[in-house]
Amino acid sequence: MTFGPALPSTVANGPRLTGKLPKGLGLAYAGGTMPTHQVLNQPPPLEGYNLFAADRALAEGLRRERAAWAEERVRTLGELAGGEALRWGVQANANPPVLRTHDRYGHRVDEVEFHPAWHELLRLAVGHELHALPWRDPRPGAHVARAALFFVLGQVEAGHGCPISMTYSAIPALRAQPELAAEWEPRFTSTAYDPRLVPAAQKTGALCGMAMTEKQGGSDVRANTTRAVALRARGPGAEYELTGHKWFCSAPMCDAFLVLAQAEQGLSCFLLPRFLPDGTRNRFHIQRLKDKLGNRSNASSEVEFDRAWARMVGEEGRGVPTIIEMVNHTRLDCVIGSAAAVRQAVAQATHHCAHRAAFGKLLTDQPLMQNVLADLAVESEAATVAMLRLARAYDEGPRDETQRRFARLATAVVKYWVCKRGPMLVAEALECLGGNGYVEESMMPRLYREVPLNSIWEGSGNVMCLDVLRAMERGPEAVEAFFAEVDLARGADRRLDAFVGRVREALGDFAAIETRARRIVEHMALALQGSLLVRHGDPAVADAFLASRLAGDHGLAFGTLPAGVDFVRIIERARPAVG
Repeated sequence: MTFGPALPSTVANGPRLTGKLPKGLGLAYAGGTMPTHQVLNQPPPLEGYNLFAADRALAEGLRRERAAWAEERVRTLGELAGGEALRWGVQANANPPVLRTHDRYGHRVDEVEFHPAWHELLRLAVGHELHALPWRDPRPGAHVARAALFFVLGQVEAGHGCPISMTYSAIPALRAQPELAAEWEPRFTSTAYDPRLVPAAQKTGALCGMAMTEKQGGSDVRANTTRAVALRARGPGAEYELTGHKWFCSAPMCDAFLVLAQAEQGLSCFLLPRFLPDGTRNRFHIQRLKDKLGNRSNASSEVEFDRAWARMVGEEGRGVPTIIEMVNHTRLDCVIGSAAAVRQAVAQATHHCAHRAAFGKLLTDQPLMQNVLADLAVESEAATVAMLRLARAYDEGPRDETQRRFARLATAVVKYWVCKRGPMLVAEALECLGGNGYVEESMMPRLYREVPLNSIWEGSGNVMCLDVLRAMERGPEAVEAFFAEVDLARGADRRLDAFVGRVREALGDFAAIETRARRIVEHMALALQGSLLVRHGDPAVADAFLASRLAGDHGLAFGTLPAGVDFVRIIERARPAVG
């Protein structure tokens, strides 16, 4: 078995090498023995750079989507993310969490130990308000600013984003119960990271988790069997005891969790803290940590509730509508997380190819590689513009019914498509690095393992498509709001207009619509991305997107853009200028 390209036959099978070595690889050697200790033709590490300043699409989108006021704070985090935080990401994944169910004396403790790098990442995220910015400072553009911050730090290490995302997402659901929000929101929005396992009242800040799915149901949460029994009075804010098992409880070291359980009137939402009001530990028992494909720095667990104390959030029997606000915000973060992984993969690929030579010239100067890199860059920019536009809808939705409806439908549409494209893109970007991309030190294997998660978390692809169909069934308002956004580019390009017309026709044909749901949602996502790029993107990027994704001049793999695309301009727009 061999790895890497074989030598040309005239070299591999010919006589011993004599004369000059290929240009750029000249070495002095004696006695015919070439030294091997000199490192040649290897790119410099992609580090020590500002992840925000190097991302033109992100910077332009931040200003466009009404969050220019946050540019300096995102730039500051971008500088930190390109420095020591890169090392923390490596360390947090090389040293995954360890579960301790009991102490040395046999007492149940249910603690998870993390490497110090994990705590440094969380301290950085909490200190920069990735978990709370729109709730602490709800000015126009706050969700966009927070999305940009989450996008930047997510490129360094994805796992720590789980408790950050859930804490951010918990606030709108928790506000359904004002007295609980009054108690817990100041803790969840604190900018102090406090990892101690002590009662929340004794801490300088707290984090929130979520536990919905069970082994028999998965996405079908109405099949949950965890039972909730009222201790005294029933209903919103009342005390209950929960008994059951949760198949996935992410970040079990959080201070409280939003959970679903069956009460007398049906599935209900509860806030379950790690400690009881008297300061003793709640009956929340961690059974094991999941051995996962990716997201390995983060502890995902199975937990058992043994008459665990909790309080009801919202109305009894209305658990899904209550927690859906949390779900929608975490779906937004799935989009941001996938867009971040895609951006980092493109950064790595374009950087490598700008410094690596083969067959006499740099990879980035070779036409076929230019096609691949440009195609990846187009996909990344399309994900970025959609992510930021979606975040703006979360800013404006509380005050604008059209934006609220747009967010309702576009969240499922964009989550489906951006999260689906991520694994394919990262695999192609890894191939741009060749064997160098297949080793752990390159970061590419970690990205490759991480990126499928977002398509599964908070609703798989099929769940997203069915969610789109449900939104349509409830009335035409959400669809009208969606196409009102798409139609802002009407008349700008005939390819876009023709594609949008075909999408509208497909929505009007209800024959076997569930069977066709994936294709319909895919085309809705492409129409939205195309509209955004035509209006706001770089002209070369927009033209390549329309020609390939909408007009059909594209193959089934990346690197099949049509001739005539301005490859160099697109690549240079996407490449971090490092080294």
